[in-house]
Amino acid sequence: MPKILNIESGTSVCSVALSQNRQITALRESDGEVAHAAKLSVFIDELLNSRNIKVSDLDAIAISEGPGSYTGIRIGVSTAKGLCFGADKPLIAIGSLQSLAMLAVEKIKPASETLLCPMIDARRMEVYTALFNSSADAISQISAQIIDENTFIEPLKTKKIIFFGNGAEKCKPVISSPNAVFVDIKASAMGMIDIAIEKFNNSDFVDIAYFEPFYLKDFVITASKKKIF
Repeated sequence: MPKILNIESGTSVCSVALSQNRQITALRESDGEVAHAAKLSVFIDELLNSRNIKVSDLDAIAISEGPGSYTGIRIGVSTAKGLCFGADKPLIAIGSLQSLAMLAVEKIKPASETLLCPMIDARRMEVYTALFNSSADAISQISAQIIDENTFIEPLKTKKIIFFGNGAEKCKPVISSPNAVFVDIKASAMGMIDIAIEKFNNSDFVDIAYFEPFYLKDFVITASKKKIF
């Protein structure tokens, strides 16, 4: 079975997992706004050293492709590309919402009729989200949604929906249906393991030179309000 380095950096969580035979052999993660720039490379080195292996010993590297934090995704993708290029290893791209949904499936084991709704914070009352079935298969398109009392009102009439991710907590006071359940599940490279193996077995790799993350929204630079002079 393949030995894969999995990198999740699409939210405030910086998470790196080393997997083999569908098992996590090493994991390092931290939650903080500056964790990616300060800790990602350190975590990777620590994981590899803890198992006495080199990047050249890996079969592939999997990266969270977004949507999510522009800065976090950029740092993660740049790091993964550099490792793949230097060691001539294939790169696997995994949707941030899908891996979050897979993590929920593994932790919650939802009933077959239950829907999963991972939410990644997109600032203010906006989130990146999509609906998934109980097997973590997407049943709606990924979108950036401004959450209000009418969000998901139709499916909530007949289905239980489990909301989670770092964007879900701020939506809890707004989505008041009795069919809405909120659980505390954060993004983690652990949710990438099974998806990465399936993509590896199908040779579903991305081009290292031309691959671009899935930002969903354009990055907007705003002028600083601080007076310099």
